Amino acid sequence: MTKIEKIVLSYSGGLDTSIILKWLQETYGCEVVTFTADLGQGEELEPARAKAEMSGVKDIRIVDLREEFVSDFVFPMLRANALYEGQYLLGSSIARPLIAKHLVGIAREVGAHAVAHGATGKGNDQVRFELAVNALDPSITIIAPWRQWNIRSRMQLLEYAEKHHIPVPSDKRGEAPFSIDANLLHTSTEGKILENPAEVVPDHVYQRTVDPVDAPDTPEIITIGFERGDPVSVNGKSMTPAALLTELNGLGGRHGIGRLDLVENRFIGMKSRGIYETPGGTILLAAHRGIESITLDRAAAHLKDEIMPRYAELIYNGFWFAPEREMLQALIDQSQTFVSGEVMVRLYKGSASVISRTSPLSLYSADLVTFEESAIAYDHHDAEGFIRLNGLRLRSWAARNSR
Repeated sequence: MTKIEKIVLSYSGGLDTSIILKWLQETYGCEVVTFTADLGQGEELEPARAKAEMSGVKDIRIVDLREEFVSDFVFPMLRANALYEGQYLLGSSIARPLIAKHLVGIAREVGAHAVAHGATGKGNDQVRFELAVNALDPSITIIAPWRQWNIRSRMQLLEYAEKHHIPVPSDKRGEAPFSIDANLLHTSTEGKILENPAEVVPDHVYQRTVDPVDAPDTPEIITIGFERGDPVSVNGKSMTPAALLTELNGLGGRHGIGRLDLVENRFIGMKSRGIYETPGGTILLAAHRGIESITLDRAAAHLKDEIMPRYAELIYNGFWFAPEREMLQALIDQSQTFVSGEVMVRLYKGSASVISRTSPLSLYSADLVTFEESAIAYDHHDAEGFIRLNGLRLRSWAARNSR
């Protein structure tokens, strides 16, 4: 093996990655570069710089990736209406390939032979990070401390921190806190009481959304503009991707939209329960399906719905950079050529309901569907032959069964 002389660590500045940073320095005796991604998690990131400096790190990278995250990862996924197991909007899953992309990019820039992450050996994120790195640069060594070190309990983790003078916040002492992952698309919470799927979620777990019961009693109606499948404006105001999602997060959170209590099937084989809040994404999913309903051909729309579960599963399992995901993306993106227009959405007590959709490229024809006399020639007798041909195999099947 090539001697590892420099490592790039995906670093949040939290307790776990602070311990991992020290462990890497101690174990490999080499320089560690820290990389902190600003994905809109809503936390002050400068403390991460201060903690890295305290640990002797010379090269500290804090990179604002909010626009890239939404435009190049979230929006392509929303074009597919992607939902894992029919419910989950993939907020954690879609962030991992972006982080991996920049880990690899920084490693190449600084001449590092290895990258490291803080994902545990039981979760999906270890798979997502490492499959992405494999696809982007198979020559890079991946270090996963949770699978390599001899720390086996939370008590040992805290003892290691005390031994190496790593500050332990008061909320990290005692019982393990909730495991929280946040970015501009969502917040997810796992652990503690949530590990029992029979337990009702305490209201304090939710961070971005009010309880729908306590949401305003008056509905709020908003208009979202789309161009080629991507949202570009809210209430007539053009916005950048990150600004638009931020705006919808605020609107959705105020109306209690986007809460999900889900028991999901992890790729590695176990079931886990997560509490997700995706207010802006939930609104966008409803609005996108609304504009597609008048601009997509029937067969194209149905084909998209058929491949969506496969596409969502690829993202969930960590195959964003795999050729099959890119092939499906090309098909999905082609379908969005004429998906432009405006959708009105009513926000009310946990729901985002489409109430109007318009497009200059609409396939909807009032003349065809009206019960009144139509300006477009439609011969009702044509339906007789259509039904008769489609019923041919059913008549043959029924005749055989009656013998």
